[in-house]
Amino acid sequence: MPAAVLVDAVRSPMGRGKPGGALSQVHPVDLLAQVLQALVARTGIDPGTIDDVLVGCVGQNGEQSATPGRQAVLAAGWPEHVPSVTIERKCGSGQQALDFAVQGVVAGAYDIVVAAGVESMSRVPMGSARGDADPYGPLVARRYAPGLVPQGISAELVAHKWGIPRARLDAYAARSHRRAAAAAADGSFDREIVPIETPAGPVRADESIRPGTTEERLAALPPAFARSRHAARFPDLDWKITAGNASQITDGAAAILVTSEDRAAALGLTPRARVVASTVTADDPLLMLTGPIPATHKLLTRSGLRLDDIGAVEVNEAFAPVPLAWQAEFGVPDEVLNPRGGAIALGHPLGASGVRLTTTMLGFLEDTGRRYGLQTMCEAGGMANAMVLENLNRGGS
Repeated sequence: MPAAVLVDAVRSPMGRGKPGGALSQVHPVDLLAQVLQALVARTGIDPGTIDDVLVGCVGQNGEQSATPGRQAVLAAGWPEHVPSVTIERKCGSGQQALDFAVQGVVAGAYDIVVAAGVESMSRVPMGSARGDADPYGPLVARRYAPGLVPQGISAELVAHKWGIPRARLDAYAARSHRRAAAAAADGSFDREIVPIETPAGPVRADESIRPGTTEERLAALPPAFARSRHAARFPDLDWKITAGNASQITDGAAAILVTSEDRAAALGLTPRARVVASTVTADDPLLMLTGPIPATHKLLTRSGLRLDDIGAVEVNEAFAPVPLAWQAEFGVPDEVLNPRGGAIALGHPLGASGVRLTTTMLGFLEDTGRRYGLQTMCEAGGMANAMVLENLNRGGS
């Protein structure tokens, strides 16, 4: 079977996902198109040789409704024969796009493929496709009576189950901002970020990072879900999830070029990484955000690796309890977990986050000479993706 390699990975800066955000004036198609153009420019690949463009996108309505990857291919000026498909596995959509890209190469269906993701949350608001519709149906409602809950409530349930106090959540959130701010300041993000042209001028850096974030400031924020219509169901909860210890609503896009090892060699391309193993699983849909735990167990069994082999771990910071519960289960040291911050500081453009995490993790592995990185994403409905990435450019370390 052909071996699949990751040749390069790029992302846009992260813009705040609200009117007036740095990327809010850019149509999501144009946002992704600029990232695709940068990927081709950096690798020198002929875009006409790309077999497919697999794009994670959650909000497939409004400006993201016309197969956004296909429109981005056209907007980027690529040949009209290059196709695209949209993939939706909630927060793991981008990571699933990468999994499918690698699997397609290994299966011989692709020689050259792009895995990407895009979400303009300022222009296509989260949940806008759903409206007032019931997405569950009567049989699910009957099985999980009195009903499933939104992710914010699930985050509260996770924090309660693992006994994580509010102060620990806020301390973790402040750490995410400190780490991301340090990475931005020392140029660690420079290789992965490509500038995005906007009507107001180029955007070159993440807008979402708040270097001055402190635990004390975060402690002053009110709980976000204590007065929700679901709150009465859970009288024992000590409400602690806030806007400060949850991921930021964000605009962003990212893309990775995946090829067969033979095609990379024939084109004179130097691969940066390979996916050692990947998996997907699901867990309790009420807790919803715990899927990364069984996904990691399954992944380690499949890969034959131990956690001691892993030099960096990216657990998507949908809410602070997610990585903290994962860490409590696996005992990974603080310095290994989300070493350059995560979605609390960098934001969570839903469909793009899986590819963004891989892009950032790959840069960290290369900068530190570490061999393996593990990435996992919690997803709505209790699902989770997980994968192990191997850095192929360790410089003999």
